[in-house]
Amino acid sequence: MENKKAQGMMSQDRRNDYDVTNTVQVSNPAAVRNAVHDLFSETFPGMSFDKLWLAFYDFERLFSGRYPGYKGCDTTYHDMQHTLDMTLALARMVSGYERSVEPPDRLGAARAQMAIITSLFHDSGYIRHEVRDRDFSNGAEFTLYHVSRSADFLRRYLPELGLARDVGVASMIVHFTGYELDLDNIELDDPRDIICGHLIGTADMIAQMADRCYLEKCRDRLYNEFVVGGVAIDNAKPGEYMVRYKSGKDLLEKTPTFYQQVMRERLQNKFNRVYRYIEVLYDGQNPYIDAIRANIAHLVRIIETGDWSLLRREPACFLGLAAAVQDIERLVAAQLASFKGSSPVEPDDPLLMPI
Repeated sequence: MENKKAQGMMSQDRRNDYDVTNTVQVSNPAAVRNAVHDLFSETFPGMSFDKLWLAFYDFERLFSGRYPGYKGCDTTYHDMQHTLDMTLALARMVSGYERSVEPPDRLGAARAQMAIITSLFHDSGYIRHEVRDRDFSNGAEFTLYHVSRSADFLRRYLPELGLARDVGVASMIVHFTGYELDLDNIELDDPRDIICGHLIGTADMIAQMADRCYLEKCRDRLYNEFVVGGVAIDNAKPGEYMVRYKSGKDLLEKTPTFYQQVMRERLQNKFNRVYRYIEVLYDGQNPYIDAIRANIAHLVRIIETGDWSLLRREPACFLGLAAAVQDIERLVAAQLASFKGSSPVEPDDPLLMPI
């Protein structure tokens, strides 16, 4: 079913808020839930989808600001569409993996369910709590430690879903989406749990970099999150600051190097090329990798020609707070103004991870 739908739609111009095959509206939780349901049912016939249905319901409430105690999503790059896009990519890889390996190596329905739920809440750490986070103005302020916050959310949430047994593994494999822990130091008893981590980390990277508007989103949204989160410009010490990214354009100019040095190392070595399991669904083709290469090639052409007017797409944001776009722009302006009068110093790590 997946492959036939894709073949029927990929000839059309891809829409900004549709997945890489142009068949699923990844800004729509119900559309992604239904697509994941189809994949899950085909892969694990007869297994219940009830807990996954509830997880999608709670994800939508959390990001839209209707989950008790939380304010909703206000990070313009890490918005609802990003998580839904990633979760769809993960479900596709899980399906391809299960069809490719011997029975003893398969994940099974319960472990696949855990991986999908972890994916849905892998960026929950960006969502502000009404009480605990009342001193913060935007979720991007948690950039450098949002994955640990997501792990904390999963520890609280999974028992409410009746999945207390999954807390230990889920709160560890979510770290495959970030850089807070050395991935080589993550130890789990079952190698299939490590595979889930590889699948989740891969889905996070390939979904966003295959986004039709990835380049515009990096320039116009991720840079703002990096400023607010202390990544683009960092206080070195009183009176000094380090500049890693001078602007959204500067961030994009460093992205090809990120692709070559960081992303490919992670996808091919750290994550053991699990992106190849997508190809099982698409007759040996990988629409995610193809779209990433096209995005990077387009960016390289722009950098070489200097024609930045080629980045003209204006994708919508899918947020939980109506004023989030204006609010983060005000925070960025205030943050940049606060460095006036200070002296810049060279950063030790000029290339961080634009994801």
